[in-house]
Amino acid sequence: MRAFTIGVGLLVLSACTATPPKPETSGPQPEIVLNLPASSSCRCDESASVDNVSVTFLEKGIEALTRGDHISAVQYFQRHQRIERTEAAAWETAVAIAFISTLPSSPFFEPQSSRASFERLSKQYRADMQVHSGVLLMRDSLEMFVSMLDQADELRRQVDALQDDLDKREKALKRLRDLTLGSREESQ
Repeated sequence: MRAFTIGVGLLVLSACTATPPKPETSGPQPEIVLNLPASSSCRCDESASVDNVSVTFLEKGIEALTRGDHISAVQYFQRHQRIERTEAAAWETAVAIAFISTLPSSPFFEPQSSRASFERLSKQYRADMQVHSGVLLMRDSLEMFVSMLDQADELRRQVDALQDDLDKREKALKRLRDLTLGSREESQ
């Protein structure tokens, strides 16, 4: 009897796990109709996508900067600072504007003021500040720019020193020539 019960139990379990045969239909499948309008009646601005909604003024400023629109970039950066009102936003704005002042094509081109701004801003930066990676790249570019300005100043000093040395040598050679020619004229 026990064997019979186990056999019936296995038969029931195998019947539960068996998959029903698929019906073979060679006819066309019914088309799924969606409840969507046939023509697009949306008059949305295609440039304003869902991703564009979350773009900050800082990012808009960086985008304007990459297009070469320096005036709009500065305006976006200033808006970013006014809206955010944090120490990090003020630092980001100052770095971005200092960076723009290093660009020769910018109407705000002032290399010496960007040097002073960089030196001040580098002291203000803290590692715990949450700043945009694009601004950190601008900061690194500013650092390189200031380093290049320092090297150019050093090269100018070296050129001036070499020019002074050359002038002194030419004067010494002229005096030596005069003395040499003067003693030859006296001996003749």
